[in-house]
Amino acid sequence: MKNQTLLVMGLFLLSFQFINAQGSPDYTGGLKVKFNEDGSKYLRVISWAQVQANYNTDDTFDANGNENSSLSFNLRRARILMFAQINKDFLILTHFGLNSLTSSSLSPTGKGDGSQLFFHDVWGQYNLGDNHAVGAGLHYFNGISRLNNQSTLNMMTLDNHRQAWATIGLSDQFARHLGIFVKGKFKRLQYRVAINDASVSSLDNRAAEAGGNAVYNGRATLGSKEAGRSYAGYFDYQFFDQESNFLPYKVGTYLGGKKVFNIGAGFFLHPKGSVIDNGTIVAPNIVGEDVTIFAVDAFYDTPIGENGSALTAYAMFQSSNYGKDYLFSAYGTGSMVYGHVGYVFKGDKSKTRYQPYLSYGTHSYDAISDNRSTLGIGVNAYMSGHNSKLTLEYKKQKFGVADSNIISLQAMIYL
Repeated sequence: MKNQTLLVMGLFLLSFQFINAQGSPDYTGGLKVKFNEDGSKYLRVISWAQVQANYNTDDTFDANGNENSSLSFNLRRARILMFAQINKDFLILTHFGLNSLTSSSLSPTGKGDGSQLFFHDVWGQYNLGDNHAVGAGLHYFNGISRLNNQSTLNMMTLDNHRQAWATIGLSDQFARHLGIFVKGKFKRLQYRVAINDASVSSLDNRAAEAGGNAVYNGRATLGSKEAGRSYAGYFDYQFFDQESNFLPYKVGTYLGGKKVFNIGAGFFLHPKGSVIDNGTIVAPNIVGEDVTIFAVDAFYDTPIGENGSALTAYAMFQSSNYGKDYLFSAYGTGSMVYGHVGYVFKGDKSKTRYQPYLSYGTHSYDAISDNRSTLGIGVNAYMSGHNSKLTLEYKKQKFGVADSNIISLQAMIYL
């Protein structure tokens, strides 16, 4: 095990010997095709890929009892995003790709569920003056917290904190809902609110049991009239530099490109989103339970001096009510505290820059006495800002008797 661990770390360090950095990123990025001279009518295309090598320090076994290899590979994300504005009053966006393609989800002909492309976002948007807009479609204008609206292009940690995508696969399609949104700003206060259809399909397809805990499939069980709508919103006040809200994706770290301090709060409401059986085995009584999730958070990102150093910090508290004693996968009725901090070392922005970071989250659940804790220790190497970077991270997750330890090396490029 030690030799394989050293191999992963060695590959991370060796790769820097063959890389010539190309400078800082433009966060709008991509290929821009102008349809007029001033560029106000355009099509923009962005493509990115994240590939991982993961080393599990613990012995694991497959469904047949065979021991799994400690080292595995993962095409974590492969995406294409396109948006066009041929008139200042409206915009259309399309975003498609795949996620977490591994040896278990590969298909011989590329037709398996895990290897197929699907739409992440498709929405149309109409501007209401300079600072406000309304839109509809499969969208990512989410509520709750900054992390629930996180961009995957510029995360500081290896990946987003999973429990912060609080409804993924339960009421939405991969953190996207189908509905109507309004977004904009009043001076330094930005907002986004949405009314959505809840998904009929849910990863939680358990049946409610008499006297048991809530299950999150109210739309499928009770129908659209009773449980078909969800409501979301997020609001953040921006004290220093103002962030763009042109697209919904929140930046993870600016690497000192901005001085940002925001305080935010958000919510997600799904009336009768969960169900519970208050009856008996012979006389079931299925009733709906409201899903209510609230969070407050703070984000700070600032350059330090004039030498290229920068600090990024984030903290969040989330209260989640999925119904009585709900617990499914990583999600459950209870509370969560999460934070991370990272520091970019001083250096020439046209060369490779390093950013060590630390993340920690703790989760309590009403259903059980055990807490879930997640610790991440990592370092980013930015060869061309977020456009080309390597990330090495050790993650430890503990939940009751379960204790996992994974070392990951990820290469990311986006154009």
